[in-house]
Amino acid sequence: MDEEAAKTLIVETLKKKTGKSKFYLKDFYKMLPDEKARAVKNLVNKMVGEGTLEYWSSGSTTLIGLKGVGKQAAADGEAD
Repeated sequence: MDEEAAKTLIVETLKKKTGKSKFYLKDFYKMLPDEKARAVKNLVNKMVGEGTLEYWSSGSTTLIGLKGVGKQAAADGEAD
């Protein structure tokens, strides 16, 4: 799968998820099962750098979600 198709798949999958806005990195591995874990991790990092995704940390756990989506973004006044 090419990079743009993988990015589109990730964004569409995250938009379809209801009740949950932040995900573990392992959830992204499941979205792209034919890709190696390292390639998925690098793609997620690239999407964070581009501003499509964002990291969220509780201090002990790091989660990833669409930028500006979720309860935390709404509390910070970043929600669309």
